[in-house]
Amino acid sequence: MSLQTALLDQLQRDEPGVLVTVQSTRGSTPREVGTWMAVFATTTVATVGGGRLEFDAMAHAHLLLAHGSAETVVRYALGPSLGQCCGGEMVLHFERIGAADVPALLQRLTRALVPVALFGGGHVGRAVVQVLARLPMQLTWVDSRDEIFPADLPPAVQCEHSDPVHAAVADLQAGSHVLIMSFSHAEDLDVVAACLARQRARVDLPYVGLIGSKTKWASFRQRLQARGFTEAELAHITCPIGVAGITGKEPEVIAVAVAAQILQLRG
Repeated sequence: MSLQTALLDQLQRDEPGVLVTVQSTRGSTPREVGTWMAVFATTTVATVGGGRLEFDAMAHAHLLLAHGSAETVVRYALGPSLGQCCGGEMVLHFERIGAADVPALLQRLTRALVPVALFGGGHVGRAVVQVLARLPMQLTWVDSRDEIFPADLPPAVQCEHSDPVHAAVADLQAGSHVLIMSFSHAEDLDVVAACLARQRARVDLPYVGLIGSKTKWASFRQRLQARGFTEAELAHITCPIGVAGITGKEPEVIAVAVAAQILQLRG
């Protein structure tokens, strides 16, 4: 279950909570601006950094819950006041939230997610979704086959049936990180070509990754050159995908390697 799903599930039980968000930072801090934690009467979702900082933030959130205050901002000096080695400064924003806030929160938290477009609903594709759905990413999952997607998916995953599959490339969100791993090499080639064409026109796909070996990419390179794509354009494609040094070919291993590569690019 993703953190966003856990938060929304808690709110949909009609239990009020306090959303704690890192509003600003200075110096060395355990988490970055935009990081959030939701505090409820008996449970907490996510983290703003742990340690004494989080202990004090949770205590302040429980006070807001008990006394009904709507909103507040608190500055924490991590070294002098909390004794944490980071030594920086964090400003946390506290706000009460409830079931009525679910639509706005979903939109707000989704905006902060990295957009990822995954082409392919096979074994590797399913493993990738299982990993990425737990990370701060918004997934668009595309396949040309009917009834390929599982029924129970987290809110951060949107399924799309597209036939031909490469037609979906034109409507991807700007800034999408694209992963191509369909059941067919012919479909893979068409999706790569569509991504290259869009990149030529808009330059808004920061990462296009193709599953496969160096041999597969050598074959694709020749075919794409025949379609008029230049060496500079082809250099935008990552194949094989995943961080270097992870050699396993099990779907779950590939999924972890791919997730790590996207997180590296996210910075």
